Amino acid sequence: MFPPLPEDEIVFDFIRAAGPGGQNVNKVASAVQLRFDVRASPSLPEEVKARLLRLAGQRATRDGVLVIEAKRYRTQEQNRADALRRLNDLIQRAARPPRPRRPTRPSAAARARRLEAKKRRAAVKRLRQTRTDEE
Repeated sequence: MFPPLPEDEIVFDFIRAAGPGGQNVNKVASAVQLRFDVRASPSLPEEVKARLLRLAGQRATRDGVLVIEAKRYRTQEQNRADALRRLNDLIQRAARPPRPRRPTRPSAAARARRLEAKKRRAAVKRLRQTRTDEE
């Protein structure tokens, strides 16, 4: 739906990945941290920006910067491509407006089942009550 973002709006930081991988993981900065300032982006409409920040959740900072970490692969190039793909997927999901909810009503049968269940529950509770001789 949306064309790819201009490269100058995306900032890449290359960091060392954690976890298994032996010497390679200790020596090579193969993990990628992609930063995209959603609020300052001129490429996206305002409603898409709002949906993107809501979809991003914990990946977005208070300042509206989306941070995606990619460390799945052993090479920097693959992780960079993975981060870009994940950003693009998020933007595509945010670009689709949500379907409006059509209000519905419970059916007559559902209402009847609910009332019957309430009556059964009330009867069970009534049986549990202790009665004194005066009643």
